[in-house]
Amino acid sequence: MGLVINRPIGITLAELCDHLSIPCLSVANQQREIFSGGPVRSDRGYVLHKADDPMDWSSSHCVTDNILLSTSLDAIEAAAAGQFNHNYLIALGCAGWGPGQLEQELSNNVWLSCQANSDILFTIPAGDRLQAAASILGVNLDLLTAHTGHA
Repeated sequence: MGLVINRPIGITLAELCDHLSIPCLSVANQQREIFSGGPVRSDRGYVLHKADDPMDWSSSHCVTDNILLSTSLDAIEAAAAGQFNHNYLIALGCAGWGPGQLEQELSNNVWLSCQANSDILFTIPAGDRLQAAASILGVNLDLLTAHTGHA
């Protein structure tokens, strides 16, 4: 599974909380964007957050040494209460692949892949994250074209 981290869906944490009947007490977080994590299980919430946040849930999974993925409702409740250190993002849904599909796509160079980077995840605006990740690899996406040609 994977999460798309650069596609806001046009709702805020306050609106998500209203839909879930959760009080959104953190004024600072009420306007935080919610992302479309992918087309699979769009009714499920995923919270990516830094490991140095004070909360720990049994449903947290290590992505890297300092990034966790939490899948429990109490992680969204913690965001609404302002218990995260602003190093988090919430996505609804995820991306998924069949057995061997992702490996095949990687071997066909369908994906540019780089190490997870908490600055890209949590501090760079959503619209700039793709280029920021590509530049880690030395790739300038502005120089790529979608057109093919023949020599």
